[in-house]
This record gives sequence, structure tokens and C-alpha cells, in this order.
Amino acid sequence: MDKLKMHSPNLTDENIAKIRDLFPGCVTEAADETGKPRLVVDFDQLRQELSDNIIEGPNERYHLNWPGKREALAIANAPISKTLRPVREQSVDFDLTKNIFIEGDNLEALKLLRDSYLGKVKMIYIDPPYNTGNDFIYDDDFSENVGSYLDRTRQRDDEGSQLVANTSANGRFHSDWLSFIMPRIRRARDLLTGDGAIFVSINDAEYDNLKKVCSEIFGEENFVCSFIWKSRQIIDSRNKTNSSSDHEYIIVYARDISIFQLLGKLIDQSKYSNPDNDPRGPWMSNSILGLAAASQRPNLHYDLLDPETGRYFSPPADSGWRYSRETIATKIADKRIIFPKKDDGRPREKKFQSELKGMYTGFSSHLSEDVGFTLNGSSPSYS
Repeated sequence: MDKLKMHSPNLTDENIAKIRDLFPGCVTEAADETGKPRLVVDFDQLRQELSDNIIEGPNERYHLNWPGKREALAIANAPISKTLRPVREQSVDFDLTKNIFIEGDNLEALKLLRDSYLGKVKMIYIDPPYNTGNDFIYDDDFSENVGSYLDRTRQRDDEGSQLVANTSANGRFHSDWLSFIMPRIRRARDLLTGDGAIFVSINDAEYDNLKKVCSEIFGEENFVCSFIWKSRQIIDSRNKTNSSSDHEYIIVYARDISIFQLLGKLIDQSKYSNPDNDPRGPWMSNSILGLAAASQRPNLHYDLLDPETGRYFSPPADSGWRYSRETIATKIADKRIIFPKKDDGRPREKKFQSELKGMYTGFSSHLSEDVGFTLNGSSPSYS
């Protein structure tokens, strides 16, 4: 038999939910009298939504704020009275190894590493909780389960009802997550070398907030890219939108973008040679075909004249040339265009080894499926 509810509905929460349906941007998060985040109505914004004139209010400015941000800043800067203790009985070649595994709260570990590794770490990778509705608990006792933790911290009443949780039922408060992630990103930055970078995995739930936090800490000018990782191989459309969220992101920020370099594949230097003794040195030939059809870019579809033989070469109707007439004319005058000896050949362009900007190619923000999927992480046969 179902238990009778011994309290009436919270009409305030119901009214806020109704306003949120009509004006999502007018409902935000704020701390209650106990300091916990809750959903509230932004009445200034609501007044503006209901008016065709500009409503006077606080000065507008671009910034990221949330209930608990000042406390999170204090936590990030607060000293700790702990130390790292070696566990030799569980270690392999403790005195000779160049690797270290630290078990404990990651924020405290970052603070402890600061003195020894300040400005010495080339790359940091973080895989934080995604705030998808599942509880995330970071406490000294890592063997403690969620239930006992809720009881000990008085987040569950005598009947087992959860009083405080960052779950989908209460809106997965972004404030809780931001207060968790921000101190860790700040202290991680301390460890990076000048040409170092941080990589942080995330999904759609907190992608925009994570990027704003990183921009605030690193500076938006040090944003490198967001890698897109296809994390699931099988399409799953069981959610309410009938879409398959089968990708995640890896956000990358550099400590100093002016000296940071994310390298692609090593350029094959063996492709460069100098069969015609060009005084500019070794070169390789490159296609000058483009991607635009004649209907899309008619200005890139024209006959190309070989000034030495008088022959004309036409591009395919579905591609066209890569360059305009003026650019091609300049390249021909500079003897950078190689014309084929046969009529059915294609003109190509000389790319000189001396003009390479580096030893590596660029990189794509779409990660190859060769990196694997989530399921591969637990597969012993995957390498």
C-alpha cells in the first residue's frame, strides 16, 4: 500500500515551473537561506520579457556568475594541512619509477603538487563528472557509498527521502557543478608549462559552462579547439528527442597560445625532390583542383592556358580550379604551375620544402574512430 503524503504540494515551485515553461530565461539559480542552490525567478528579466520598453535595472555586463562562486574561489585558494604518503607495498620499483599514481581528492592533490611541479607539466587531462543526474561525491573516504554519505551528511531524512542532491529531479543544478570544477581548473593551470595545455572531457550537459569557466581562468584567447569524439558506435535514440547523443567533447586550452603548438602528422620529407634543379630547392606537386561545382562558383571554372605549348586545360564540371584567374596568372608567371605533357593530364602546383611552416601537418577537430569508443575502455582485447 502506498504511503500517504503528509504534506501539501509546494505551490511556489509549481508556479516557478510554469514561468519556466513560458520564459525559460527568466528562471535562474540562487542560494537559499542555508546556502544551497534552488530555482528562482529573475524578476528583472521577467519584467523585461513582459515589456516592449527597456526596463531599468542593474548595469549589464558580460560575466559568468553563480551562487557559490565566491566560496569556490575561496576553496581554490585555501591552504591544506595534508601531505602525500608513499604506499610502497602496493608499488612497483618505487625508487626507480618515473610514474606516480595519487589516490585522494584531486583538488587537494593539485595543491600538494604545486610546490614541486609549478610550471613544469606539459599536458593535463581531466575527465570530470558530467552532471548527467548521477550523484558525484568527492570526500576523504573513497570507500563510502552514496547512501552512507547522504546519511552522514544529513542529506537524507528518516524515511529515506533525499534532501540534497544534484540530480535530474531538481534540475541538476549547474551551480553545484561549477563550484566543483572551477577550483580544480584554476589549480591545474598553475602546474602547466608556458607551452603546455589542458584537455577536459565533457558532454552537452555542461559544455558551455565548462568553456566559459576555462575562458575565465585561461583567457578566451588561449582556447585551442574542441575535439569531437564519437564515443558510441551504435546509434541509440531512446531519449525523449529521439536523437542519438553519441559524441562527447574534449576542450583544449593553452597556457600561452603564442608559444603552444598542437601537432598533426609528421610531414613526409621524402616526397620532396628537385628534378628540374629549381633554384628554390626541393618541391612536391600538389593538385590545384577545388571543390566547387560550376553552378556554385562559376568564377573558378575557366580554361587554363599553357604559355609554352598553347594548349588549354579545363577543370571538371563538379570541382573547378582552387584559385582565381588572377592568382593562377601570378603562379604561372612565378613558374609554380606544372603543365602536363599529355592532353588528358591536369596542371599541378609546386609546393617548396623551404616554405613549410613546420614539420607537421594540421589536425582535425573531429577525432578519428581509430581512437576507440567508450566500450573499448573495458575491453581487455583493445589496444
